[in-house]
Amino acid sequence: MIRVELAKLFRRPRTYVITGLLCALPLIVAIFLATSRIPPPPGQGGAFLSAVLSNGALYPAAAMALVLPVFLPVSVAVLAGDAVAGEASAGTLRYLLIRPVSRSRLLIAKLLSLVTFVLFAILAVLVTAFVTGTLLFGETTSSAGVALPADVTSLSGVTITPFGLALRLLGTVAYIVISMLGVAAIALFLSTVTDSALGAAMGALAVLVTSQVLVTLDAAAAIRPYLPTRYWLAWIDFFREPVLWRDIERGAGIQLVYLVVLLGAAWANFLTKDVAN
Repeated sequence: MIRVELAKLFRRPRTYVITGLLCALPLIVAIFLATSRIPPPPGQGGAFLSAVLSNGALYPAAAMALVLPVFLPVSVAVLAGDAVAGEASAGTLRYLLIRPVSRSRLLIAKLLSLVTFVLFAILAVLVTAFVTGTLLFGETTSSAGVALPADVTSLSGVTITPFGLALRLLGTVAYIVISMLGVAAIALFLSTVTDSALGAAMGALAVLVTSQVLVTLDAAAAIRPYLPTRYWLAWIDFFREPVLWRDIERGAGIQLVYLVVLLGAAWANFLTKDVAN
């Protein structure tokens, strides 16, 4: 069943269209930065965008800051919302369940397919951003290290080794995957509640937009630490020297709670779901 879901993922053109659109945003931003050489004003624009003008090796981190707040969560919500509801609306869910495969295994296969998509999309963005950054801005990485931007480190002239940069990017990938699993859990749960893939995706996006609004609202300070989007950008702390683990650990913990609770709810609902079509 897992192989079937992975085959479906990579057979469908939408996988490559969505991934291509995710890669296009950093590419377009890089072209404008390279042609104008005008960095964003302090406090504006994505993280690392000013630093990449002098070191293209940091552009993968800048690309993650560009796609994470909107484009990547929307992509995950759309695919996760379609996971069960899309099969139900197309009339194929019943035939999937006729096979000698338990509903639990089918749900796990859907989840692993989503994890694979997130990894595939992130790696595509990182590779595209690295190639784009080194071609357009040059790469000043050497054995001496890579200079981290002052607005990230809060210290001027701090450097890390190329190996250290690779480790921090791996940590970033792992953290973003965990964050997107929280999004997938929300959409997957809604996908077991309704037969409308669009409804499940829109419901998940409504939750995320509400969370983003409440994160910026002082009146919601009491619940802010528990909102799903509160610590999305905590991966930037991987690039501080030393690494600040507090928000990273809190963000991963919150996403794991959402993952366990909502996947448990999705599993309980899917086991008792009446599939008529």
